[in-house]
Amino acid sequence: MVMRNELQHREAKIRLGVIFGGRSGEHEVSLMSARSVLSAIDPVKYSVTQIAITHDGAWLVGDNLLEAMIQADYGALQSAALLPDPTRKGLFSITQAGESQAMELLTELDVVFPVLHGTYGEDGALQGLLEMMDVAYVGAGVLGSALGMDKGVFKDVMCANQIPVVESIIVLRREIQEDISAVVQRAMGLAAFPLFVKPANLGSSVGITKCMSPSDLVEGLLDAARFDRRVLIERGVNAREIEVSVLGNDQPQASIPGEIIPSREFYSYEAKYIDEASRLIIPAPLSQAVSERLQELAVRAYRAVDCSGMARVDFLLEKSASEATRSGLYLNEINTIPGFTKISMYPKLWEASGMAYPALIDRLIELALERKAERDHTERRFRRQS
Repeated sequence: MVMRNELQHREAKIRLGVIFGGRSGEHEVSLMSARSVLSAIDPVKYSVTQIAITHDGAWLVGDNLLEAMIQADYGALQSAALLPDPTRKGLFSITQAGESQAMELLTELDVVFPVLHGTYGEDGALQGLLEMMDVAYVGAGVLGSALGMDKGVFKDVMCANQIPVVESIIVLRREIQEDISAVVQRAMGLAAFPLFVKPANLGSSVGITKCMSPSDLVEGLLDAARFDRRVLIERGVNAREIEVSVLGNDQPQASIPGEIIPSREFYSYEAKYIDEASRLIIPAPLSQAVSERLQELAVRAYRAVDCSGMARVDFLLEKSASEATRSGLYLNEINTIPGFTKISMYPKLWEASGMAYPALIDRLIELALERKAERDHTERRFRRQS
């Protein structure tokens, strides 16, 4: 009887919740990623429940959910919620009953795959909810997500680990609003133009401006401050853009490096997702020594922020850099929930490294379950020894 029950358990489908959308400037990118992820999930292995979050933060479920989100047509959808309660590990529907609301369990969940980019999805906020719920989830935990999301704090951690980064400063939205001229003067003291201005806590090149003059800087600061209260100002580097995918928990592995040839002046949002004219060169045309150095730094950065599951690590390699000395190589940022669209570098690099897209999805879910099993070994009660 025990053996038969164990066999039935192993053969049961994994109940997988896929969350997409979100309260972020990267909402639309998330929908594109979700389409690719959902198309690659094996229905024989997984029982999939789609969960969407609107721009306003409403959680929804329903038929043809992804298409409804793309069309912003929420009329036929139903409110839903995950609860920070480990005794209720499931997805609940919420219905209005007169002046009160009723909750009903839709499905229990074994693992959650957040296909969310940016704030409230990639920054540790959702990960905190899933930790409290005590459910397995794909990707980095609270700490790794938060550190990877904030470009300023991330650079500080890299410096502490002797990993090279481009010089930068952080300014606050309040400083920009109160005395933008003083902020411009500080920025011009950092380095000569060009300078890049970026929201500290956003990705997909949303809100990034390449500034060639003080007037550009003013416009860039105001634009970035729309998306975050912390704004990064960084020295511009005439560089090649190289990316490495990392996969794993305590023993992460790095893919072969790939190079991006942007269709525009830099790898902007439009160059990434709109015109589809940017080229991805895989593997990147680099010497073996530089490729190995990139892989080493990618894994070091991954471990430094206590990442798990996956990340894409982005580098800048100055075009004038000497491959013999490996100077002019900078780690730019880490993306703990990288893009998963059909043109995204993360899955393409693993495909070129020998792991097809569906196998990558399987491995990420395995890693999520492994990390959850490890968390379960942590004692939550202190017992004094007599």
